[in-house]
Amino acid sequence: MATRLQIEVLGGLSVKCGGRPLALPHSKKTRALLAYLAVVGRPQRREHLCSLFWGLTDDPRASLRWSLHKLRRLTNTADCKRLVADRHSVLLDPDMIDLDFASVTSFRSGKINTLDTVDLEALVAASRGEFLADLCLPRCPSFEAWRLYHQNAARRWHIEILRRLAERLQDRPEKRSVYQAMLESLTEEEPGEAAVLPVPAWHPAEAASRFGRPVMPQSSQPPEGAMPGSMTPARPQEIRFRTTPDGVRIAYAVCGQGAPIVRAAHWMSHLQYDWESPVWCHWIDALSDGMTLVRYDQRGNGLSDWDVGDISFEAMFSDLETVVDAAGLQRFTLLGVSQSCAVSVRYAVRHPDRVSGLILYGGFVKGWQKRGNDHEVATHEAMTTLMREGWGQSNPVFRRLFTMTLIPGASPEQMDWFDELQRVTVRPENACRLHLAFGEIDVAGLLSQVSVPTLVLHARDDAAVPFSSGREFATGIPGARFVDLDSANHILLAEEPAFARLMREVKRFVAETARP
Repeated sequence: MATRLQIEVLGGLSVKCGGRPLALPHSKKTRALLAYLAVVGRPQRREHLCSLFWGLTDDPRASLRWSLHKLRRLTNTADCKRLVADRHSVLLDPDMIDLDFASVTSFRSGKINTLDTVDLEALVAASRGEFLADLCLPRCPSFEAWRLYHQNAARRWHIEILRRLAERLQDRPEKRSVYQAMLESLTEEEPGEAAVLPVPAWHPAEAASRFGRPVMPQSSQPPEGAMPGSMTPARPQEIRFRTTPDGVRIAYAVCGQGAPIVRAAHWMSHLQYDWESPVWCHWIDALSDGMTLVRYDQRGNGLSDWDVGDISFEAMFSDLETVVDAAGLQRFTLLGVSQSCAVSVRYAVRHPDRVSGLILYGGFVKGWQKRGNDHEVATHEAMTTLMREGWGQSNPVFRRLFTMTLIPGASPEQMDWFDELQRVTVRPENACRLHLAFGEIDVAGLLSQVSVPTLVLHARDDAAVPFSSGREFATGIPGARFVDLDSANHILLAEEPAFARLMREVKRFVAETARP
């Protein structure tokens, strides 16, 4: 059997064979490419790798070929091909390497408590330092966002292990003090200050002109000047406006024919750009196939008013009431997605006579401020700072952190779309305000009061909203049916089986619960 390579990414990149260190290529990008392939562990398209590391060079494919030549000399032998590349993709075979990152982060939070103290100490010892600390590539923003995301995830894991050890070693103060000091050194570090660039005061009309598109599309054809790869659903939509009791104009759209379904608003939506986006287009198309889909932009987003005084849970609930009344709906299916699941629960409790069925996808019962996890609170507070300092920058590295959390399985084109979608749908100030408002959500006391048929769905490996959050809805709502979806994406993509299953479940549920 061929000798496995030992690759370490926690701390500086290191590669060993049979315990013997191997000389790494001098090129920093080539080393970063090796680390990326090792951590991802699945075939990567050549176009994606070129975009990740050499998007601005004259000949990125030639640069990739040169780096692969160097890596083959490092990883392959005459009788062992660990690095395999064809015309379309590149793979570093995960079955032929031992990766420290995979071994130490393979334990989910709930399983950490099942490990004994010796195993926990071994996990701490295996972490030599920050994830890829020696491979910062500021001129490769997509790679840098990926690196920072995993660095933050590894740090959270390390902190949780150290906390468990400190709790368990109460009777061994000398040893406990060592781990306590390590824990304090990690939790007291302050994030570096981000460079602040002038941020344009985006307004929906200005955002529309940025792309050279009309604000209200009236056909299913992509408008002239649309971004490459743009698409639109098969059915046209009509965009309308209605003013809320507190004077905020809310934009909503109607498309399709059939039983009505309302998709409650979540942040970073835009009725126009979602319509053309490869991240959201398939959702709109599927939900308007045989149904009348009503969706709207939350206040502070998209085509709805941006300059608003109140961005609170109560205001979000009022916006949903306003749109339902404006659309003239007497009875309908209510679909909550992510943050809007809690708003949808509130509506179903307040107006059970109007909701024929409640569908909750990817949501949470309590916001990050209410879940009682100090580390989670600290992490989200840091995210709020990132939004404030970097959201409006031309360089997408800050927004890419959120993109890779929401759609880690996306293609480069989909990620580019979503990066820009974030920037033009909500300005930094509103992004921060909404993020803070979501943290205060708590509908735990309402779950037992839901009396309408309920379907709860959640992606099994969702990094944005924990799987346990979906189970909490299903456990607390009487008679709710729960469906777990095999995906790591918070926003399910068109090509993945999980999306097809989601829509099968949704349409079956609507057919069973909607009145003729």
